[in-house]
Amino acid sequence: MENNQLSVIPDNGAFSAQSNFEHSQRVAKMLSSSSLIPKEFQNNIQNTMIALEMANRIGASPLMVMQNLYIVHGKPSWSSTFIIAAINSSKKFSPLRFEISGEGDQIGCIAWCLEIGTNERLESPRVTIEMAKKEGWFNKAGSKWQTMPDLMMRYRSAAFFGRLYAPEIMMGMQTFEEVIDVKPLSVNKIDKEAERVALMINDAATIEDLMAVKEFVPEDLRELYETKFAELSENQI
Repeated sequence: MENNQLSVIPDNGAFSAQSNFEHSQRVAKMLSSSSLIPKEFQNNIQNTMIALEMANRIGASPLMVMQNLYIVHGKPSWSSTFIIAAINSSKKFSPLRFEISGEGDQIGCIAWCLEIGTNERLESPRVTIEMAKKEGWFNKAGSKWQTMPDLMMRYRSAAFFGRLYAPEIMMGMQTFEEVIDVKPLSVNKIDKEAERVALMINDAATIEDLMAVKEFVPEDLRELYETKFAELSENQI
């Protein structure tokens, strides 16, 4: 019986044996010291270790995983272009194709390809402008659905296809575009909370004051926090 990649740790995975874990730590330490990787992984061995494990599980380059893994609203997500590339390189399907049809709000797109070995045509659920409007994606402020509807339909249908036919690639995560399309329940409350934390960071007079705020700092205020920490550290020397 074939093992499920999502439930079984690979034999050569970072967490499968102590020797693998120690080797992965050394690799993660080296990669995290690079300025060429995204800031979520720079000087962060823990995040880099997780990226290495994810890369091992889906058979992708660690750098490719780090470059295409985004943190939005605290959730990890893949870029849609990565999902398409991963599906195309999986050797399970023919190259992914997109079929657009219809008019007005009924214009829609399906992602499809042929399964290698059976030659069966596999299709994603149809994504339409009507769906985008009903789900609240279309009218959200700054939405790319209004300016790039054809591209967004392709991205969303590719994500649906991956979730149905290649879940080992998606690893249970949404795409970057899916996450940002989901309208927060209390946007004003979130904005006000971020503003309050920013004020607390700026007003911190000691490192102890700053440390008390640490657990509340969102990702987009991390740089402000680190700059303030460095400033207070210099003052205490």
